[in-house]
Amino acid sequence: MSIKDWLSRLTKSNDELVHDDLRKVAEQSGADTIQHCSDRQKARLRGTIEVLTVHPMESTPWLEAQLSDGTGTISLIFMGRHQIPGIEAGRQLVVEGRISDVDGERRIYNPWYQLI
Repeated sequence: MSIKDWLSRLTKSNDELVHDDLRKVAEQSGADTIQHCSDRQKARLRGTIEVLTVHPMESTPWLEAQLSDGTGTISLIFMGRHQIPGIEAGRQLVVEGRISDVDGERRIYNPWYQLI
């Protein structure tokens, strides 16, 4: 690490350092970055679940996980599920699926996933 990089890290907040590390891991793994994905694109993402929410609906309940890769966040929607073993806040995942842009929010419905 150069002196310039080292000094730059000293002035960043903890959140910025975490996001930088997430971004580097995603890029090194060959995954797409959320920042560069567009609507209807099929993508392979790697990141960490930051927030997990259950939406209990009468007809179709769903589990929503906010995945961050350091460049942005995307909602992973698991239809018909209240919980999935291993899917929890703080967990790292690799996911694949088609991105949908719904009211300016990026989502992947029922993604293929791998726990890391």
